[in-house]
Amino acid sequence: MQGTIDGFSYGVVTPIAAFLMACLGAALGLRCTTRSLRTERSFKAGWLALGATSIGSGIWTMHFIAMMGFSVDDTPIGYDIPITFASLAIAIVMVGIGIFIVGYRGATSMALVTGGTITGLGVATMHYLGMAGMRLQGTLEYDTLTVSLSVVIAVVASTTALWSAVSIHGFLPSLGAGVVMGVAVSGMHYTGMAALSVHLHPAATADSVTDSGPISALIPLMIGPACFLLLAAVVVMFDPLVVMGSPGWDDPRNGVGAGRPPGIPAQRQVPRFGTHADPASFQSQHRDSPPPRDW
Repeated sequence: MQGTIDGFSYGVVTPIAAFLMACLGAALGLRCTTRSLRTERSFKAGWLALGATSIGSGIWTMHFIAMMGFSVDDTPIGYDIPITFASLAIAIVMVGIGIFIVGYRGATSMALVTGGTITGLGVATMHYLGMAGMRLQGTLEYDTLTVSLSVVIAVVASTTALWSAVSIHGFLPSLGAGVVMGVAVSGMHYTGMAALSVHLHPAATADSVTDSGPISALIPLMIGPACFLLLAAVVVMFDPLVVMGSPGWDDPRNGVGAGRPPGIPAQRQVPRFGTHADPASFQSQHRDSPPPRDW
């Protein structure tokens, strides 16, 4: 018996909420990745790990917010908790591998392709493993061509997002990259859901599985990742270098970035007459002689 699927039981509420969560996780993760490029090596791994966890938590939370609006007629839906959280772990680990490759190797073609492919496969694996954790009186089947399309969308979106993280240093452009990734992740999710068909078991009835609904089943699972995203947002907000960037990052006149040979530190700017912050500059610079006066 073919089950009737409804992916929008609550209208546009769940797609919009899922999209916003995907954008939040992507924006935080990309800004943390950009921040790792401007910090000392000892702190780089911490920023990259925070970025990977933010993106992984964002896409995982997006997936299950969207699944709140998913229903199948004549059968209730439940979720296997270990498999559900395993999909979260897979997302964070695989996204982390991709981000660490790009974070330490830079925007080389090989690093972007490798990191983007691993990150995209992590997004797709999270989606389909999360679907494998769904419990209902039926069998899930997928259209191979549509599944392949969803994986391609995830890989292309991830590669583009990683490129923007290491190449675009402005705050607003990075937010735009986060929105693009949010659109792509949401598109990948609903493309994957379009590949799904459910064949109900002959003996399946509405009373064969006790379940109080997807919202009550999923909300407790999402409390932890959602709280982490809020904490990550606080960390980003209170780090001015993440939000505003560093002045003159791309300005060759300041001896930073492209205008300075690699490996040579920028010269320190010394005040002309000295300040209390740099008393030594009083001796290093001399006041100009006053202009001659007319007697």
